[in-house]
Amino acid sequence: MPGKGLVYIIGFMGSGKSTAGRKLAAILGWNFIDLDRKIEERAGKTIPQIFSQEGEDHFRMIETEVLKSMKPLSETIISTGGGTPCHGDNMDFMLATGLTVYLKMTPGQLASRLLESSGERPLIKNIPDDHLHSFIEKKLASRERWYSKATVIIEGINLDISLLTSIIRSNQKN
Repeated sequence: MPGKGLVYIIGFMGSGKSTAGRKLAAILGWNFIDLDRKIEERAGKTIPQIFSQEGEDHFRMIETEVLKSMKPLSETIISTGGGTPCHGDNMDFMLATGLTVYLKMTPGQLASRLLESSGERPLIKNIPDDHLHSFIEKKLASRERWYSKATVIIEGINLDISLLTSIIRSNQKN
């Protein structure tokens, strides 16, 4: 049954996927994997280097391969990249192999978080600060059709980690 011991945290960049994933793993006593870090290990390069040297298509190919290598894991929380669910059959794969949790946030909430870290993120590094909100609004709208397929959709701002932990635990019993 999907969801037995494998949880994918999805959402837009800056929504707190890695932070939430680490907290959940610690509370549950599970393993935590940041998919972006696994991709960097596999490629031997940082994500910005992969994007600039080989392009987004190459990055997405590696991302899908690394994601699908997670299938046999159990008792693991995996934080994905913001675009992971939106490429190939990644969202269907995650839905079939685990519980998917979407940390939902508004463009304004995301913009305010991302203004501090835009230089590290390939998709927004060249976007002027005054255009960031508009970019996020458009990109989020285009991704929402994948994000909204998640098993659990929860408010990302002021995330109730106790509630999310309870949801995951109850899913494991079913």
